[in-house]
Order: sequence, then C-alpha cells, then structure tokens
Amino acid sequence: MKRLTEPELMEDETQVLAYANADFSVAHDHFITLIKGQLVAERMPETVLELGCGPGDITQRFAHAFPHCVIDAVDGSQPMLDSAQNMLPQHLRQRINFYRLLLPATQFPKPRYHVVFSNSLLHHLHDPYTLWESLKQVVCPEGRVFIMDLIRPHSISEAKQLVYDYASGEPEILKNDFYKSLLAAFSISEIHQQVQSVGLKLSVEQVTDRHVFITGKI
Repeated sequence: MKRLTEPELMEDETQVLAYANADFSVAHDHFITLIKGQLVAERMPETVLELGCGPGDITQRFAHAFPHCVIDAVDGSQPMLDSAQNMLPQHLRQRINFYRLLLPATQFPKPRYHVVFSNSLLHHLHDPYTLWESLKQVVCPEGRVFIMDLIRPHSISEAKQLVYDYASGEPEILKNDFYKSLLAAFSISEIHQQVQSVGLKLSVEQVTDRHVFITGKI
C-alpha cells in the first residue's frame, strides 16, 4: 500500500486536547521498557534530547525511569508544548525543559546529546531523512538513539482493523488520527533502506503488530 502523508504538525486545539487526554500507557510503557533494557547496563545518560515530545507523556515517563537525567524536549507545535508544560508536575520542572523547534534545525538547545529518543515523529515527517540527518547532527559519538513509530499496514482493511482493535473506544477524532497515522507510516523495509543510505548502523525491529523500534549507537 502506498504511503499517504499527513500534516507534519498537530496544532488544532481540539485535536491536541484529545491526544493529550488519550491513554497511551501500554505503548508508552513498552517504549520505556525497551529503552531501560538497553540503558541499565550502561552509564546513566547525562544529556538527553526528545524529538517530537507532543504533550510530554513519554517525557515524564523517561524522567521517572532515569531520575538523574535532565531532558530537553522539543516539538514544532506550540499548542502541544503548551499542553506539555501545563501537564508537567512540579517535581519534574527542574529536570524537563520544553522548546519549540522545527526539523531540520541548525541549532538545538545543546550542541550534542548522549541519548536521543523519539516516539511517533517519523511518520509525521514528509521527508524521513530529516530525522536521520538530525540524529547524525546532534548525537554524541557513541551516543544512543531510541526511536519508536508506527508501521504502515499492507492494506486499507488491515489499517481499519488496527483502528478497531486499539481505538474503537476512543473519540472519533482520535480514531481518525490513528488511521491517518497508520497510512502515513513507513514499512520496515523502507526504514531499513533509509538508515542504511545515510550510513547509520541502527537495529530496526518490529516489536508489536503496529510498532517498530529503532536503536543503536551513532
């Protein structure tokens, strides 16, 4: 099935509110568990960047999982950042900094980071190489990358089934967003080709029926 792009930024207030209030705990906890499985055996991350933080749910989960790190979290949508800031508990306000930033960027809050993570950003990008080149730009030598995103289904019927399986109880606006995001996502083979073509030696692994996990050192 051919990829159908969707808007790169989520800026409609109703859409942002629905997304911020949605329960993504299963998928988000799974992402953090995958990260912890690779970082616990190494030194704790010193500088951490999140690309495409949205309303900040995974940002907070990462901060709780790694209580000694400080996170710079960036997103291109100001309404998303406003939601993230409003939902940030007081005890994390010294450890999480939100910034508005659009990729590609000539400058990040810090020049380099030991860990960069991102969830559900890749499928929003019309040009996926924006992400891969940004990683080469901002990750320290031997720094770690953790990316999770959706996988494009093979057919419209498969996409509709995934929406039914995982979002049938959600508001219509969320079901529609999920469906469009599935159609905008990349296949495993496409992601393999992307990372290889820019010289990144990253592992690309399907970890659920709808998610891919991309990780490795730069």
